[in-house]
Parts: sequence; structure tokens; C-alpha cells
Amino acid sequence: MTSLLDLSRRSVLTGAAALSACGPAKPPVGDAGGATLRVATFKGGVQNLLRAAGLDQTPYKVQYAEFVGGNLITEAIDARAIDLGSMSEIPPVFVAGRPTLLRLVAVQKGDVNSQVTLIPKSSPIASAADLKGKRVGFVRATTAQYFLVRLLAEQGLTLADIEPVALSPQDGLSAFSQGSLDAWVIYGVQGNLARARLGARVLTTGLGRLSGNYLHAALAEALKDPPRRAAIVDHLARARQAYAWAEANPEIWAAAQSKATGVPIEIYRQQHQERSARTEIAPVNALAIASQQTVADTFAQIGAIPARVDVRPLWTDELNSEIANANIPPKL
Repeated sequence: MTSLLDLSRRSVLTGAAALSACGPAKPPVGDAGGATLRVATFKGGVQNLLRAAGLDQTPYKVQYAEFVGGNLITEAIDARAIDLGSMSEIPPVFVAGRPTLLRLVAVQKGDVNSQVTLIPKSSPIASAADLKGKRVGFVRATTAQYFLVRLLAEQGLTLADIEPVALSPQDGLSAFSQGSLDAWVIYGVQGNLARARLGARVLTTGLGRLSGNYLHAALAEALKDPPRRAAIVDHLARARQAYAWAEANPEIWAAAQSKATGVPIEIYRQQHQERSARTEIAPVNALAIASQQTVADTFAQIGAIPARVDVRPLWTDELNSEIANANIPPKL
């Protein structure tokens, strides 16, 4: 099966070509005035959040491109097609150790309870130890694969002790629905949909197994360009404020997400109620770098990457104070 990592650079550039302006910008104000910031997003992602929070009217132009995976965002940054994007800890691991234009500039800490190992409602599986010899679905080169490896290791097992089945989230939901999987390691709304529609049971969550860190990556060249750098800082500060707004207005947030994605509002209500932590944008720090290094080491051990890599060169703390001190206008 072709993994996300096998998708071609042409796919990346096709996604980048879909860039569309988020509406007329206000007159240029401050250092970011006149800049155009190219931002990667996911369906129901930061663009929708900023709009719902009333923080989408910026003093610079923003162009969004929607992607289906963080690995494609890393490729788009290296293709100079994107200035800013977010992803889990894992996609940058695959560009570490080689020349790259990607720089990790902020950490987004959040929920890990939406990362789950599901089993059918009538399954006799009672613990992770019972996964031995079973068909277990997961998404390759994502937090789902790392979660699965960590879960198995707790029982003294490896991927060789199960029948691992790499599937996209959508194909995984289909396979799980058809009874083709004994267990499914998945994240986000797909897992909630399986629980709501199929009565799937949660065997484990990512709590205690995943860091909850998502990373904001910028194009190194954009950081050296004063207007784009100022826009990056402003955009991240707006996102930080928008997440605080969502925490205070969960029902409005859930309705906005449902409208943007077509997923029932109850799914987002459930995610909010079950979250392990609120979402916050934090500065680059040694703990975040160490967490990603652990992930990279694990992927090297299982052969997902050819050899051990040092992730530290990917990181920069140069925006820490600027993001913390950014002055964002209140909600319109």
C-alpha cells in the first residue's frame, strides 16, 4: 500500500496551487503591512478557527492551502510554496539530517485523548496484550504509528507480534466498519465517528503515551524577510488567542467546526468534553525538542527512517519573545 510519504512532490505543488486568499485584508499596518503570508491548513483548521473567533481580519494578506497530511506540508515548505504550517512531531523527523528550509518556531500543546485504540463493541480483547497476533490498523508515519509502537512496547511486544495494516484514516474507518480489523489506532474525528456509529470501544488513549505536542513550522527564508516574519508572529499570536476563545466558547467552536467539515456537532462536543488538556501555543523549549528526539529515535529503531537523526537543527527559539509580546486586537 502506498503511504503518505510516497506521495509525489507534484501532489505537494498541486496543493500549493490551490492557494486562495482569505478575503480582502485591511490596509497595511505595522511591519507586516504589505506582506502576503502563505499558510498551510487542514479542513476545519486554523483558517476556520480564526474566522469563528473574529480574528481573521489581518493587516496583511493571507493565502491558505488545504493539505491532508503534515508530511505534505513539510514538502511544501521545502518547495518554497508555504511560509507557515502545523503538524505533529513526526513529519519533520523525515526531513531531519538533510538540507531543509523548515524551521520549527512554536509548539502547540493539546489533547491526546482523541488519539485512541478502538476495538469492535463485541470484541473479547481486554488489554493491549491481547493485540498479539491480531490485525491492527494504523496510519503510517503519524502519531498513530508511534502510539501503536509505544502501546505494544508496554507489553513487551513489537510490530512483528501483530499483523499491522497501514491505512488512511478514511480507509481505516471503512475497514473497521466492515470487521476487517481487530483493532484500530486512530486520531481525531474518525475515531469519534466509529464510536458513535458502530459502538466501538476505547481500549486505550494516548494519555501518558503521547506528548500532545503539535509543531508550527516556518520557511527559513520567510523568517529572514521582515514583513513575512512579522506576519508569522502575528498569525501565531492570533492563533494563540483564538484557541483561548474556543476554550471559553466551546459550543460556538463546535458549531463552526461542524459547519466547516460536515461532521456532526456532537462529535466536536465530545472531543471538547473528553480532552486531556486545553490547546495552547507555547514557546520552543528543551522539553519539546527532547520529546521529538524520542519520537525520532523510536522511528529509527523500527526502521521507519534509515538511521538515527538529530532533530535539534530543525528548531529555533528566535520568535519566542516576539510571539509572547505580540499585541493582537480584541475580537471584532
